[in-house]
Parts: sequence; C-alpha cells; structure tokens
Amino acid sequence: MIFLSFAAPANAKKRTFASKGCLDCHADFAEKYFSMKNIHPVVNEQSCEDCHLRHGIVAKLLLKEEGNDLCYTCHKVEELNLDQANIHTAVRRGKCTSCHNPHASEGKYLLAAEGNSVCFECHEEDAYKQKVVHQVINEEGCSACHNAHASAEEMLLTKKPTELCVSCHESSESAFRKAHGSYPVEQKPCTVCHVPHSSMQEKLLKASTHDPVASAECGSCHVDPSSPNPFETNVKGGELCLECHDKETLMGEGLIEHEPFQSGDCISCHDPHTSQNRNLLIAVGNSLCFTCHEDLQKKVLFPHQPLGDEKGCQSCHPVHAAPFNPLLNMEISKLCFSCHTKTEAEGKRLKNKHYPYEEADCTTCHNPHGSNIVNILTSRTDSVCYSCHPEKESEYQKSVIHDPVQKGNCNACHSGHGGTDTKFLKEKPNKLCEECHDTFMAKELNENMHAPFDEKECLTCHTPHASNITGMIVNEERALCFSCHEDLEESLEASKVKHEAVNAGQCTQCHNPHKSTLETLLLAPSPDLCLTCHGDIKEKMDNERVHPPAARDCLRCHKPHFSDEVSLMQQPLHSLCGECHESDRDTFQEAHLNIDPSVMNCISCHTPHASKDPSFFKPLVHGPFAVKTCDSCHIVGKK
Repeated sequence: MIFLSFAAPANAKKRTFASKGCLDCHADFAEKYFSMKNIHPVVNEQSCEDCHLRHGIVAKLLLKEEGNDLCYTCHKVEELNLDQANIHTAVRRGKCTSCHNPHASEGKYLLAAEGNSVCFECHEEDAYKQKVVHQVINEEGCSACHNAHASAEEMLLTKKPTELCVSCHESSESAFRKAHGSYPVEQKPCTVCHVPHSSMQEKLLKASTHDPVASAECGSCHVDPSSPNPFETNVKGGELCLECHDKETLMGEGLIEHEPFQSGDCISCHDPHTSQNRNLLIAVGNSLCFTCHEDLQKKVLFPHQPLGDEKGCQSCHPVHAAPFNPLLNMEISKLCFSCHTKTEAEGKRLKNKHYPYEEADCTTCHNPHGSNIVNILTSRTDSVCYSCHPEKESEYQKSVIHDPVQKGNCNACHSGHGGTDTKFLKEKPNKLCEECHDTFMAKELNENMHAPFDEKECLTCHTPHASNITGMIVNEERALCFSCHEDLEESLEASKVKHEAVNAGQCTQCHNPHKSTLETLLLAPSPDLCLTCHGDIKEKMDNERVHPPAARDCLRCHKPHFSDEVSLMQQPLHSLCGECHESDRDTFQEAHLNIDPSVMNCISCHTPHASKDPSFFKPLVHGPFAVKTCDSCHIVGKK
C-alpha cells in the first residue's frame, strides 16, 4: 500500500528538453562575426562544440583544451613547422589568440589586425617608423623577412641573414659595389652597419656611424678590396685608430691609461663601423663597463648613487686615461667630497678625526660601487673596524659582550668619521648609555641612587665592550666596590668576624648597584633581606614565637658587614641583651638566681630569634634547670 501511494499517476507525461542551437542565445555573436570577410570554418558551420564544451567546467571555462592544444587538434604541429629551433614567443607560450581571432576577422588567416599592425601589438612601433624606413616593410610587411610561427634562423628570419638581404639587394650590381667600395660585404652580416627596419640615418645606417663608413671610404682602414683578405686592416690594433684620433687629445690630462686604451684594444669598447649607441660604443652606460668588470654587475642592497645616474661609471672614472689611480678623474679626497659636501663640512668641525677620514681615504671603509651593508661599508661594521684594529677583536672575545659589540655595530656608540673626544663617541659617555638604557636610568620618586649611577658615570663600574665578569664590570665585585669604599675594606680587614657575603665580595647579594627605594641601596628591607640566605631562621620564625627585635630589624642586634663580636653582634652579648632586658631589676635577678649578668651567656639558655617557649628557652632543657635548681650542679653566689 505504501509503495502504491508513491507511484506516478497513470496519465502523467514524461518531461523532455527542447533542442536549441548556440546562436539562439548568442545572437550578438552572429551579428558580430558572420558579417566579417573571413570566418573560421567551424564557426561558419556552427560547429561550436568542436572547440567548446556544452556546459563547461566552471564559469567562463568552456574550451575543450587549454591554450594552443585546442588549435593543434586541427592545425597540426608538423604543418606549422613548429619543430624548428626558434619558435615565435606567442606560439611558445600557447597564445595563438595573440595574433589570431578564433572566430572571424576582416584580415586573412583570421589575424586580429591587418598587416604590420598585428605585429605592433607586441613590438614597439616607433622602432619601425623612423625617418628612413626599409622599403620592404611598407610594401610587403614584416612577413617578407620573418616567418610567423617558427624558423631555423634567429629572429624567425625566412633565410640566413645575408642570403635574405641579397635576395633583394643584388650584390653583383654596380650600384651595390660602388656603395660598399667594391668590398665583398655580402660575406659579412649586413647588420654590422645597417638597421633592418628603420633609422634616422640615410641608407638605414645605425645612429652612430664611423666617418669612413658613412663616406664609403672603407679603404681608410682596410686593405685593397681585391686582396686575398680584403677585410684585414692596414695597421694592426690601436695604431690604426691613432692614425686619425690624436692620443693626447683622448687622454686629456690623464697620466694613467685605461688598460684597453693602453693596449690599443679600442674595439673592446667601440664598434669600428656603426652602433646604435653614441660614440660607436658597443653597449650603453654601465653595461659597457660590465663587459669586463663583471664582478661589479652584481645587484646589491645599497648601490652607490652615481652608478645609477646618467653618467654612471663615468661620474668617477674617465674612459681613456685619468690623472689618479684607480683611473679617477680627481684625487679621492676631493672626488668623494665633490658630492658629499655635507660630510666634508661636518668634518671640519670635528676636533678629532678618524685616521682614514682625516686622510680622505674613504675606500678604507666604504665600497665605492655599492654594498649589501648599510652606508656601503666594505663589510660588517665590526669587520671593517677590526681590519685596522685587529687586537680589539681578540680582546672582545669574552664571556659577557655588550650587545652592540656582539652584533658588530660599533657605530652604535662611535662615529665613523670622528668626534669631540679621541674615542669618537657620538655623545658624552653619560648621555651615550642613556640612548639605549633611558628607562632604566630614569630616576623615580623616592629612589636612592648609587653615586656613579646618579652621575651617569657608567664606566666607573662597567667596561663598554666586553668582560669575563657577569654584569660586564671592570673588575671582580669585591675589588670594584672597595676601589671606592676603601674605609670599609680597611675596617673589614681589621675585624675579627666578617659577614660571609662581604668577605666573598658579593656586595650585590644585599645591595642594588644602581638604585633602590631603601636606604643604603638595599635589595629588600630587613629582616626579609637577611632571611633570603638564612633560611633555617626563617623557618623557625614562620612557625614559632618570634623574638620582637628579630621580627623588626636584624640590625638591632647584628652588624651587616663585620664585627669584633661573635655572630656579627653589635656589642658583647650581655650588654646587647641588657639594652632591652634590664639586668639590675629585681624580677630579672630573681629569674636568674641572682647570677652576675656579666658572666652570663644568654644564648646558652635562650634562642635569640624564635622559640615555642614563651621565655625563648631552647627546646631541650636539663631537668634541674627546668625547676630552677641550678645549685644541684653549680655553686651559686648570692647577692
């Protein structure tokens, strides 16, 4: 019954989908493309599903294959010659649609634009539209020389470069021979002298043209064109150049010659025929220098600014010869300050100058080209300093090192150029420490300051660089403290009983060496301070009846540093106890059986700090003593 109740009615109709074409929805597509001159066959046949998935995978992703793989299902790789050594970048990156419209186009081959315009979508157009344009570009377009998809030749050329040129420019014609001085230039690449697309110079010559080339006087430099080796020069090396170019003029006031100039290797920098760069240079700016000085080409975090300026290397170095080493246009002392005028002015005000700065030998510390270290230092700051001060490196290898020294940051405290004192400190020592330790050194209300700390004379106690003693102090604690507290040391030596902490030179067990809210710079008030070491007494005081003086202040009975009395007592025991317990009172005499107080040893019967007994008797009491029958053992004198 349950099954039957869910059965479909007998007269229910089966649902179906009506078949619709893509253009039923994409009417704008038909309007846009079907009127065009060239329509992709699959579009014309409305075979949309040859390329597209009916439903897609995700929104907008409706193609059956990615990139060029879709195109290659019909346009075979072999037919496109894509097995060549050089592939057009757009094809290699899977971007056929960079040049072709996949649906329709007004241009042939479904090109996205007509003629050269499709090429100019990627290639900068200005380079092809200068004053003199290669005729073939205007008449036949880029495809006259370049394959669209792939080629065995570089730059996608249809033939080898020279072969391609002479296919139009017949090298045997008299006009061609005359223009080239009858030299067999077809044996060399035409691009040695000519720009293939457009130029500001006649005959498509490059922007900078050597005069003999411009005037077709090749024989000025080369042997006769009919000779076996017509491209040999009349004179070898730089001597040929000096036949026209005066050496003294090129050197100017320079005495030190650039190595290529000295060896006559002019073509290491200059092209002997033409160049797109000024002065026939083979490369632009610093790139030319880097062809030899490769090590200076490395990217650094802090490049020297002149290298990035228009003049680049020539900001400091003349190209042919210089008056100063290493090929500098002026003395290094003047050269650096010609830009760093502020640094020079500041230096004149310095009372004491760092030796390299005083001698203006800036490259002792700085790399003139650039560095990965701030201020273009040649190395980490401490390494730079240790290169002149090697003894300091070993001196600072200690167990406790000042943080700036540990991090190699000498200039946290010292100025690299100089200062008002001989150590080139950036500030007076009392202010210098405060630069980092400002919060610690600030005086709070009701604080007592240790005199050197209050006066910010940190170096009285601390070494500024490194120490083998905790706290980076200049000497062992005992010797350090007694260097000022001499009277205390003398009294300590003369005393019979010494506080163990004092004798061991552990002053900071009790005193803060910098500041405290307590008198005498104590770390804590008494008795808390004393009980941090005397734990056995603390335990008794926590659990037993406490002797009132012990509860208030240990110094009521004890001296803190030294004494001539046992247990650092302030005075002999009987007189110390007698200050509170009046020994001449009848009650005292009666309790002590009239024994002479001067012969008593109070702590032989009483515990001085805490006891469970109201009279502070020791826990174990001799029987006769407990019932006050001392005469059972002693002969007691009477008053």
